[in-house]
Amino acid sequence: MYQVLKPSRSSTRALRHLNYHVRHWGPDTSPLPTLVLLHGWMDVGASYQFTVDALQRERRIIAPDWRGFGLTTGAPVDHYVFADYLADLDLLLDHYAPGEAVDLVGHSMGGNVAMMYAGVRPQRIRRLVNLEGFGMPATRPEQAPKRYGQWIDEIKQLHQGDVALKSYDSQDGVARRLMKTNPRLSEDKAQWLAGHWARPNVQGQWAILGDPAHKISSAQLYRLDEALALYENITAPLLAVEASDDSLGLWWKGKYSLAEYHQRLTHVRDVRTAVVQDAGHMLHHDQPQQVAQLMEQFLDAA
Repeated sequence: MYQVLKPSRSSTRALRHLNYHVRHWGPDTSPLPTLVLLHGWMDVGASYQFTVDALQRERRIIAPDWRGFGLTTGAPVDHYVFADYLADLDLLLDHYAPGEAVDLVGHSMGGNVAMMYAGVRPQRIRRLVNLEGFGMPATRPEQAPKRYGQWIDEIKQLHQGDVALKSYDSQDGVARRLMKTNPRLSEDKAQWLAGHWARPNVQGQWAILGDPAHKISSAQLYRLDEALALYENITAPLLAVEASDDSLGLWWKGKYSLAEYHQRLTHVRDVRTAVVQDAGHMLHHDQPQQVAQLMEQFLDAA
């Protein structure tokens, strides 16, 4: 089992009819800006443990479990709206970092939330790090009828019990699943992550700590013009980090490319990019030392 170097602690905040779970590392107060870590889809805040362990400087760090993930609980829903993450984050910062411009890091879906939030509330962000938060392929208005129909059909399937997350016989089974998805993930890290990514249910099966409703497609199309307007409103310096494996190309197979993503980044006024070598999409698991070093060099720069 992976040996944690910097133990975390938990708090729960009643927020928007949810009990929001937040993981904390470091002191309660620090001369450095609060570092806020946002996890990706079907992940949890604890996913940053390896990167936190690799950070050299002591600072206050918080990482929420997004609504419907990890230990954040609330009333059940049958779909999720992306804008809710922005409001959740705003209220979390009001409570945990009131009046402070924070350093914001997001991975994958969390990276997309971080980019959008930094455009909505630019004064709340001192520095911004996006780990493989690429956004989505551009869409066209004429795709809307089909998308709304797809959304309705998926809602029906969820209520019919046809949408579910797989469960596993043991924590080891969860770890094997994580290692199958990410061949670079070592067994000790996989076993540790499995204990935070899933929990035993009443049937004795290990169930993923995620709401199946997250599998329902968004009813709204991804509007590139809106995304670029948000990018243009970001005032914080941005570090955009990607892995040496082209996960974007593997996902979209020609529908959206790294070249297009890099073109979008030109709409951010102060941006630099970096590549983490020998890493895939879960780069903070594959190479936490590289990720931590890149983050600290950027966050500590004058």
